[in-house]
Amino acid sequence: MLRVGVLVSGGGTNLQSIIDHVESGKITGVSLEVVLSNNAGAYALERARKHGIPAVCVSPKDYPDREAFNDALLETLEAYHLDLIVLAGFLVVIPKKMVERYPNQIINIHPSLIPSFCGTGYYGLKVHEAALARGVKVSGATVHYVDAGTDTGPIILQKAVEVKDGDTPEILQRRIMEEAEWQILPQAIQLIADERKKASEAENR
Repeated sequence: MLRVGVLVSGGGTNLQSIIDHVESGKITGVSLEVVLSNNAGAYALERARKHGIPAVCVSPKDYPDREAFNDALLETLEAYHLDLIVLAGFLVVIPKKMVERYPNQIINIHPSLIPSFCGTGYYGLKVHEAALARGVKVSGATVHYVDAGTDTGPIILQKAVEVKDGDTPEILQRRIMEEAEWQILPQAIQLIADERKKASEAENR
C-alpha cells in the first residue's frame, strides 16, 4: 500500500479528485494518510475531515522564523511514514531538507505544459494570465517530480487543453482543472503505486 500525504493551501479541488478516485476504486493500492495545509482556513482540510482523513495545519504564523516552520513541516510529515507526498496547490516553497529527505517521493501538479509558464512567480491565475497574454492556442497541466529547483523536476504526465477565443484566466483555469489536472494527478499517483508494487514483488521473488 502506497502511503500518501497531500499538501494543499486552498480549496482542494485536486485533493477532491484524488479522494474520489480512491473511494471509487479507480486508484488502487493507495492509502491517504494525511492532508496538510499551511492555511488553517483552507477548505481542503474540511474535505479531508468529511472523508475521515487526518487534517493537519502547520502554519508559518505559529513559528518564529521560516526555518522553524520548515522543521515543523518536515517533522509532521515524518510522523505519518509517507511513501509519496503530493503537492496539490501548496503555495509554500518546499525546503531543501524536505527534498533531500524525500528524493523522488514528492510530486507536484502545475497548470501549464512545462517548460512554458513555470518557475518562480508562476502559480494560480498568474499562469493562465501569462498564457493568454502570450496568445497560446494550447495550454494544459503537468505532473512532475519535485527537485531543488522550481518546476524543474522530471515530468511524469502532461495533458494538453485547448485555449478558446474569449477565454478569461478564470475560465481557462477551470477548463484546465476539469480536463487535465483532475485526470492526470490521480493517474500519476496510480503509476507510482504500480511501480512500487512491481518493485516490491521483484524483491520478494
